[in-house]
Amino acid sequence: MRATRPLLFFILLLSIVTHLSAQTRTPFYEPMSGKDQWVDSVLKKLNKKEKIAQMFFIRAHTDKGKAYEDSIQTLIHNSRVGGLVFFQGGPLRQAVLTNSYQSVSLVPLLVAMDAEWGLSMRLDSTISYPYQMTLGAIQNNDLIYQMGKEIGKEFKMLGMHLNFAPVVDINNNPDNPVIGYRSFGDNKYNVAAKGLAYMRGLQDEGILVSIKHFPGHGDTNVDSHQSLPVLNFTKERLDSLELYPFRELIKQGASGVMIAHMNIPALDPTKNLPSTLSQTIVTGLLKEELGFKGLAITDAMEMKGVVKFFPDGEADVRAVIAGNDIIELSENTKRAIKLVKKAVKTGRITRERINQSVKKILEAKYWAGLNNYHPINTINLLKDLNSGEALSLNQHLVDASITVLHSDSLLKALDTKKRTAIISLGVTELTKFQKDLKLKIPNSMLFLMSKIGSATDMNAMLQEVKKYDQVIMAIHDYRKRPQSSLDYNTPLKIFIAELAQLNTISCVFANPYTIAGLPGIEASKSVLVTYQNSDEAQRSVVKILTGQMPATGKLPVTINSFYKYGDGLDYFPEPKPVLGKISY
Repeated sequence: MRATRPLLFFILLLSIVTHLSAQTRTPFYEPMSGKDQWVDSVLKKLNKKEKIAQMFFIRAHTDKGKAYEDSIQTLIHNSRVGGLVFFQGGPLRQAVLTNSYQSVSLVPLLVAMDAEWGLSMRLDSTISYPYQMTLGAIQNNDLIYQMGKEIGKEFKMLGMHLNFAPVVDINNNPDNPVIGYRSFGDNKYNVAAKGLAYMRGLQDEGILVSIKHFPGHGDTNVDSHQSLPVLNFTKERLDSLELYPFRELIKQGASGVMIAHMNIPALDPTKNLPSTLSQTIVTGLLKEELGFKGLAITDAMEMKGVVKFFPDGEADVRAVIAGNDIIELSENTKRAIKLVKKAVKTGRITRERINQSVKKILEAKYWAGLNNYHPINTINLLKDLNSGEALSLNQHLVDASITVLHSDSLLKALDTKKRTAIISLGVTELTKFQKDLKLKIPNSMLFLMSKIGSATDMNAMLQEVKKYDQVIMAIHDYRKRPQSSLDYNTPLKIFIAELAQLNTISCVFANPYTIAGLPGIEASKSVLVTYQNSDEAQRSVVKILTGQMPATGKLPVTINSFYKYGDGLDYFPEPKPVLGKISY
């Protein structure tokens, strides 16, 4: 059965392309009425330095105080940069600040954000959509397309035009310290299909994308924020695996590609040269061999993976030479613009090279509507960013991801009238999951055990729990970013194995890779995985346990010999009688 999956995913990818093609917007680099006239008129107004500055996108925050905000405004006014990348802060503060920044810019700014799971990745008071690993479990990719459109709408409400998403790295290394839950999974066909749906949703809503991290950051064990990863794979391996999602999305009109900071000897043997600075990779492979016509965008140029071997602004110059169109987050933007201008004067960089990128950036600005710029309307902004439709979609996405990994025997037999122990592990206070489930199963007792609990306390709890007819065990990871292993002490991991041997349903509210570090959990009568510890996930599992909802998710990664890619039962329960009601 597994041998047919590549064909099935190809058919799935083709069906998504067919379904969405009728409503897909023309890429910004294709002919558009009025575009050439506007681009040419702007180009004529820019001097040499201002053209170079259009290639530089600078960092912006709304949580660093007025002095910081004023310094950015001065940089925009004096250096004439091309765009902003917003980070942490609040949506209303960002809207007000964006209006202010746009008012002093010579050319309207292209405003970007790294918002893989929506605005909440950076901003408070906004919706946090599922991580891409969670989305990787969903079988209905139209839901992901709808999510892309909804995130696109929220971007436009905040006057933003470019999302550094989706991640199309294939996470085939469970120990990857920087991708992991940010990837759709370890199957190239599934990653391509999910990435295409997300990309199309954003672009159909008028938002530029930046698929990342080219040519593939999924099989690394070094974080390029801290050092330079080395990919020692053959060109054939890279071409058949890592490059596959990029190639497919480029064919379908990807508007942007972000280049990673990785040393890849099979593609460019230059020692310690990051892919971002390699003309062979950026121009030769991406633009010429793959035929990419959109925006080539560097990963952040302040990262150690690029400045470690090319300090003092040399990385910025080489990034331009390599063929990047947007230089994101230079360590020192004023210095970088000056150095690039000097490189043009000395002949290291041609004027035509600069003009090519600037024209492309202006074309993207036209496509995004910046030729007819309007300030952001802040009236009812927070309410509009948290609409009922968006919140409902978010819950549907999570509902569709929940995966029954191992047997539905106790799920089917679970009796809401029997004495039930409901246990949450890794926490110090009652969880939403317990509170909601208690309303559905009144004849239950709630138990807690922290991640550093003592063996004595666990043994006492085990003896008490053995008195109950059925056990529902919830394993929580409350860290902000769900890593591939739980930070539980050894006694707690042993305790989980002991609880699993009872009449137990185990519910894992964590990264699926954490299951590999919980030997014995497979003894549970049923095992469910939710991929992350969100309120939406806890609601979903309550609905599944009480027969109010099916479970149709499929595992997007291989965990171990027990649980492999594609595993997951299609569980369609008979409704169970429940005494309580929960309002969602």
